[in-house]
Amino acid sequence: MEHLRKSDYYFELPEELIAQDPLPDRSSSRLLAVDKRTGAFEHRIFRDITEYLRPGDCLVLNNTKVIPARLIGERLIDYSDIKPGFAPGAEGAQIEVLLLKRRENDIWETLVKPGKKARTGTKISFGGGALLGTVVDVLPDGNRLVQFTYRGIFEEILDSLGQMPLPPYITHKLQDKTRYQTVYAKYDGSAAAPTAGLHFTPELLKEIEEMGVTIASVTLHVGLGTFRPVKEENILEHHMHTEAYQVLPEEAEKINRTKREGGRIICVGTTSCRTVESAADENGVVQAGSGDTDIFIYPGYRFKVLDGLITNFHLPESTLLMLVSALAGRENVLRVYEEAVKERYRFFSFGDACYFGELERRTI
Repeated sequence: MEHLRKSDYYFELPEELIAQDPLPDRSSSRLLAVDKRTGAFEHRIFRDITEYLRPGDCLVLNNTKVIPARLIGERLIDYSDIKPGFAPGAEGAQIEVLLLKRRENDIWETLVKPGKKARTGTKISFGGGALLGTVVDVLPDGNRLVQFTYRGIFEEILDSLGQMPLPPYITHKLQDKTRYQTVYAKYDGSAAAPTAGLHFTPELLKEIEEMGVTIASVTLHVGLGTFRPVKEENILEHHMHTEAYQVLPEEAEKINRTKREGGRIICVGTTSCRTVESAADENGVVQAGSGDTDIFIYPGYRFKVLDGLITNFHLPESTLLMLVSALAGRENVLRVYEEAVKERYRFFSFGDACYFGELERRTI
């Protein structure tokens, strides 16, 4: 098997091409449409995606909802542990807690910064005491299990105190929380948005349905592992974090029926792709149910369900770039990305989109 080195997926990306803000109109992003077999491409606008869809196709969306998972709090002083010279009345250190995965009994797996201030037993106050967190365990990877206590409804408290957990590459403050949320977001649980879906408007989705395209929804709660860089040169040594997914019976049937009737499965985003590929049996039949997946898709992978992919432009040497390369070929993808850089496409979460599939366009 070839192209298993991280450096095989490197390309020059000028920093100014990483989009810092969303466009005012979701569907006016640019679209680079690519033939997954030949690498031929066309420059379009995102709303032109309808021209690459056909009646009988199935568009698969990830309806996860991003929670405002970034909390800024203060460590409560443990007065039994005061060192000489401590000034009475001094406040505890500021601590940032990022919610990653909900466990039972109001316990969350979290990423805490700075970690050295958050040993087991540490208490953290948020919003002047509206929410209290206690570190109950330190996991082997350095993440913390934090148990929260509060009065009222956790989601409402989180909505008032939390911030959207934007990727580390975005330094601007998001003015409107809804712009890091798809218009079809339904189930709370993600620490990051399934960003390919940010380009769709209700009007565009209605137009697609009226064309005779089936719209199916799956749920994969996106973890921060999606931003985790590949550190090992041999990509097979990279460890993918697990993410929780769910496929409802009626949605699995939409996908399977499309396949049976000869239609194509077009996934919106790498998260939708990873969900259907994880939920499918060896015959490519999507099984309803829920579970955790750590599927890592790279060149050599044989897709069981997916026929086409709508996705954003990804960072160099990322697992997402490797997934796209598995579908369209590494050389084709890197050539397309070179074109995108040359034409000043906007990259990453708030950036422009790419369609990898077949380029023959629908005739009206």
